[in-house]
Amino acid sequence: MYKTIKTFLEGNSEFRTIKFQENKKRFKELIRDGQNPKALFIGCSDSRFMPNLITGAKPGDLFIVRNIGNFVAPFKPDEEYHATASAIEYAVSVLEISDIIVCGHSHCGAIESLYKDIKKTPENTHTIKWLELGIPAKKMAQITHPHASHEELLRYTEKLSVIFGLENLLTYPAVKRGVEEKRVFLHAWYNNLANGTIEYYDDESLEFKLLGQE
Repeated sequence: MYKTIKTFLEGNSEFRTIKFQENKKRFKELIRDGQNPKALFIGCSDSRFMPNLITGAKPGDLFIVRNIGNFVAPFKPDEEYHATASAIEYAVSVLEISDIIVCGHSHCGAIESLYKDIKKTPENTHTIKWLELGIPAKKMAQITHPHASHEELLRYTEKLSVIFGLENLLTYPAVKRGVEEKRVFLHAWYNNLANGTIEYYDDESLEFKLLGQE
């Protein structure tokens, strides 16, 4: 445990002496003027998936929300605790963000879990419930690709999941109104961990295309 923390401490020391100094002016501006991020980025908590690295985002560029499987739960008008939902509302209503990106990735553990028989226990109650959000994508992948291999099904499910995420975003009143008024734009992305590429869903051709080659 100490070795792990020691590594992080060393990393912070390097950050303060190099990266922070390189961006010192930017950090001062962000403190003085507050944040004005370009986009809300909803991504997976997977430690291999790095939003800032794959996008080249600088400090203050992205308002990032990460959760298991980069899922977006549908809007639910109650007074329970909803972490992802509150971040969505804050980004749209307070920060007035114009772009929302739901970005999945290859070899996602959450998606792989959908194809395993995981028993519910008192220790994984919230996890099992959360994974239910991926079931529609799994069912769609199985219906549309009945002869696919297991690995192919996983990749299809990962991509379909971000599309369902966009559909659930539209259940949020602020997001729906923003989209209708053409103030908010939704994007479904998919990051391939094996080669670093990002694909986006083209709702006209109904397929994923390589970002940057539109």
